[in-house]
Amino acid sequence: MTINIKTLLFVCILIFSFKTYAQDWTYNFKEAVQESKKADKLIMLVFQGSDWCAPCIKLEKKIWQSEQFKTYSKESLVLVKLDFPRKKANQLADFQKEHNNKMAEKFNTNGYFPLIVILNSKEEILDRFGYENWSPEAYIKRIDVNNR
Repeated sequence: MTINIKTLLFVCILIFSFKTYAQDWTYNFKEAVQESKKADKLIMLVFQGSDWCAPCIKLEKKIWQSEQFKTYSKESLVLVKLDFPRKKANQLADFQKEHNNKMAEKFNTNGYFPLIVILNSKEEILDRFGYENWSPEAYIKRIDVNNR
């Protein structure tokens, strides 16, 4: 079997890109709590509908993918994404759906989307808010001012 050098180069670049630029999100709350305790960081839960909720999509593009937020979150937060897609092509595995539903029963009983919930490592709710047409700096300030 021979590997085309262009294909190999493409795969290497792709792997490097994911490692360098990928947001450090987890999809498991228990793991997030453990990491929060170990690293002394707040937990940020994001309830979203990634394929149907326009404000959720705006948050993803404008805030979560911004360099300012990525830098801040690496230092200060454990990020948990709780997605509720509607399109058949985007459906989650059954265990992930069950996990996300349990989290919604506990932290998003009104079913708001998007909903950002800030917790401490003891799983105590410190703040709760939704979409605002803010800059990444304003979201960061909201998290810092109200929860530190």
